[in-house]
Amino acid sequence: MESAEKIRITSKALASGNHQVKFFVEDEQRPQYGYLLVTEPKPVGEIIEQIKAKLESRKAKMGNLNPFFPVAPMEDDPNFYLFSA
Repeated sequence: MESAEKIRITSKALASGNHQVKFFVEDEQRPQYGYLLVTEPKPVGEIIEQIKAKLESRKAKMGNLNPFFPVAPMEDDPNFYLFSA
């Protein structure tokens, strides 16, 4: 990730015992937000690294699109949602 991007997170405990982490990617050109479901307690640094890895993976998959067949072959991760802000 570029150093210009910052990730802020907030966490909420769910009735199931899991934690819902809402994150904000503060990027002037392309701000995003999303949710990550965490099933076990993790340190904040580890959660941020997991978010960064998922963002990089998604960015790499979008960069490998065939221009003649522009449908992204993405695997759905039911624990990770990303939106444009």
